[in-house]
Amino acid sequence: MVIVASPVIAKSISVTASTLDEAEAKVASIANEQNATYKITEANTNKRVHMTAELIE
Repeated sequence: MVIVASPVIAKSISVTASTLDEAEAKVASIANEQNATYKITEANTNKRVHMTAELIE
């Protein structure tokens, strides 16, 4: 038996929002539109929230 792993395709996205919850909701919405899961890789708060995530298809 040969097991072949399918390649994981990841796409990096960035969003901005007023709160962490709003930023994550934006990431989740984008992931949902693209039928992907996501992993938050960075979040920074400095008056506004900047969040980076990887979408995994």
